Amino acid sequence: MYICGLINNRGRVPHKLIFMPVKIRLQRHGKKGKPYYWIVAADARAKRDGKYLEKLGAYNPNTNPATIELDIDGAVTWLQNGAQPTDTAKALLSYKGALLKNHLAGGVRKGALTEEQAEKKFAAWLEEKGGKVDAKKDGLSKAEADVKAKAFEAEKAANEARIAAAAPVVEEEAPAEEAATNEEE
Repeated sequence: MYICGLINNRGRVPHKLIFMPVKIRLQRHGKKGKPYYWIVAADARAKRDGKYLEKLGAYNPNTNPATIELDIDGAVTWLQNGAQPTDTAKALLSYKGALLKNHLAGGVRKGALTEEQAEKKFAAWLEEKGGKVDAKKDGLSKAEADVKAKAFEAEKAANEARIAAAAPVVEEEAPAEEAATNEEE
């Protein structure tokens, strides 16, 4: 987004325009080794963790799959006003569908689509994406259950081996000695 401001040169007539580019980027939070990010719209000249214009969402890469909360409509508004996402922010916006919604809104403005058609396409995309995410979560939970089952079986086998090793060994030589004494008699 480009915000135009006039420079007033000591009371004279303003003659220059300043363009302030806006970036959609990540702002790091969380402790060392456990990052947690806010997705923000900020002036490109601001520090990474400094002032921002609007908080659009949050991104937690510590979970599997990563947790992304995003105000899609707010992000689309900033994109339509000219905000440039960073590479990582662009990937997150694409994953959540903000870039698709911006693209469809551009088609509506040009007259290629109606608003209803755009909403229908976006809803279908969200449903398909939700199915993929659910499939990944199911696969991860199944893999975790398999790992737990294998660990349980290994623990069970180790316990059985330990019990068998600790059991007293019964000597069978005593009956053989009795047989030898019986033969001598």
